[in-house]
Amino acid sequence: MERLQKYMARCGAASRRKSEELISAGRVTVNGQTVSDMGYKVNEGDEVKLDGKPLLPESRKVYIALNKPVGYVSTVKDERGRKTLLDLVDVPERIYPIGRLDYDTSGLILLTNDGEIYNKVIHPREEKNKVYIAMIQGILTGKEIEAFENGLEIEGYVTAPAEIKTRRILGRNAEVEITIHEGRNRQIRKMCEKIGHPVITLKRISIGSIEIGGLEAGKWRFLTEKEVGQLK
Repeated sequence: MERLQKYMARCGAASRRKSEELISAGRVTVNGQTVSDMGYKVNEGDEVKLDGKPLLPESRKVYIALNKPVGYVSTVKDERGRKTLLDLVDVPERIYPIGRLDYDTSGLILLTNDGEIYNKVIHPREEKNKVYIAMIQGILTGKEIEAFENGLEIEGYVTAPAEIKTRRILGRNAEVEITIHEGRNRQIRKMCEKIGHPVITLKRISIGSIEIGGLEAGKWRFLTEKEVGQLK
C-alpha cells in the first residue's frame, strides 16, 4: 500500500505536491470512485485514473537538464498559448519541471518523470544551492551586500541567508553572482529591488552540483548517472 499522491508521482503524472492539487480538484479516481482524502492509500491492482485516463508506473525514469531561454514558461502546458518547456524537449515519457524559472529568466532547469526526486531539489531543508548570474542596475556597496546576505524582509517573510558578489562592473551596472537555496516566486528580483538594484537580466547556471556548462540556450541533455545520484 502507498499514498495515492506518491503512487501518482511514481507514475510520472506530477510531483507529490501537484498530485495533491489534482486530487483536491476531484480529477482522480480509484476503482471508479473520486478520491479527495490526502491520506488515501492504493493497493496493488487498484485502477487509478487522472481525468479518466489510467495511471501506470513509468518503466523508465528520465532526468533532463535544459537551458531555458527567455520567453518560455516553466510548465508543460500554458492556457495563454505561450511557448513551454515541451516545445524544447521531446521525449516519449511524460515529464514535468522540477521547480520553475520566470518567463523572463533563462538558464538551468531540470525535468523528470520521477516524482520522488522533486523535493530533493526544491525543498529549502535540502539546502541545494542554486547559483545565478544577474546584471543589475548600479554598483553594490558593502552595506547592501551585508543586508542581502543576512536576509531581507519581503512580502511578510525574511529570506534565508544568501550570497552575492560582484563579478565585473560595466559602466553604471554590475554583473553579480548570487547563490540561494530557496525558490520563492521571483525571489532574486525582489531581493535586488529591495536593496535598490533592479535586475536587468537573470540566468541560473547551477543547481547543487549540476552545472549548465556549455549547454546552449534551448538545448537539453540527459543527466549522467553520477548527477542523478547526487540529486538523490
